[in-house]
Amino acid sequence: MEAFKIKNGISATRYLGSNGTETAGTVGYAVLNGTYDSKSFATTTEEDSPHGISIKPDGTKLFVLGNGGDDVGEYTLSTAYDISTASFVDSFSVSTQLSLPRGLFFKPDGTKFYAVGTSTDKVFQYSMTTAWDVSTASYENKEFLVRSQETSPFGLSFKTDGTKMYVLGMTSRSVFQYTLSTAWDVSTASYDSVSYSVSSLGTLPVCVVFNNTGTELYTTSADNAQFVRIHTLTTAWDISTASHTGSLDTSGDVTASQIGGLVFANSGQKMYFSQQSNDTIYQYSTVGYTQTLDLSTGTTFSFTPSGATTVSFTNPPASGNAIGFSVEINGNGSAITWPSSVKWDLATAPTATATKELYTFVTTDGGTTYYGKKAAEGVA
Repeated sequence: MEAFKIKNGISATRYLGSNGTETAGTVGYAVLNGTYDSKSFATTTEEDSPHGISIKPDGTKLFVLGNGGDDVGEYTLSTAYDISTASFVDSFSVSTQLSLPRGLFFKPDGTKFYAVGTSTDKVFQYSMTTAWDVSTASYENKEFLVRSQETSPFGLSFKTDGTKMYVLGMTSRSVFQYTLSTAWDVSTASYDSVSYSVSSLGTLPVCVVFNNTGTELYTTSADNAQFVRIHTLTTAWDISTASHTGSLDTSGDVTASQIGGLVFANSGQKMYFSQQSNDTIYQYSTVGYTQTLDLSTGTTFSFTPSGATTVSFTNPPASGNAIGFSVEINGNGSAITWPSSVKWDLATAPTATATKELYTFVTTDGGTTYYGKKAAEGVA
């Protein structure tokens, strides 16, 4: 039988529909998906004004920097990543170097931490002879003055390899970027002459945190404390390429104001923030769901989303070969994000509904472009 041909010599790759393989997965730092876990922990006994917070990568320890006691408090979580299981262990005073301490950052291996405060305009460096144990901490006599850029530093963060440092301040309402010529040694820092303004998002910015790839940063502002702001970087770790791309409103879950610190679990699937007004740490889930559709395995797909889901297409046929396929979604109202390569009917991506929906797609250029349409919704 002669092969079926499509216009302009494009060949069809499949004539009969077959069920394709869908692979479900999860990702972290999905802040827009953030949901309150109804879990919290009060630091009132040890610290009545919590600001900077950090968490051990395995989720078994929490550290809180506050200007009530001018110290770093260490807490053990009996259930990893569950803030409600925290209990106080010990503390380390930073009062000799800092008053009004604000920002805190721990080196990923737990052998060093860094602190900044609004009274000294400096970043201070500390080391621990036993990792993640503040009772073994000492000041390293290493510091870096940020006064030329910011006279009221509040937020502090580092690149994961320790070669970049970022400081957020209330005076300028901007994030400043520095290079460390020796990784994790703040005394070797120099200003990159690069900054990123967040002034349009609040007058009292307090936190700056990155995801683990440096492609997103997150900020908060004490005067608009119900929002965690998301900023996307087109070049990783380069804040000159940042732009505000979304916000999580926590007001429906947590009514306390004045976020003081923000941190994510190592996976990015949990988020914690301190509220200095009520001395409490709150826990959120920030899990994103993914659905990967393998076009080499079939032309019909079906899935039920577990939450807001990002869909991707893999293994399309080579350019010059056409493939058409359908995707059935047993919708529950969760948002669906399709690949940016999809060109939609009427030039607008459809909005997912809480019904069964059917979408159809076709590509003829190896997946560079897909043409898509919602074929039906409310299917019974």
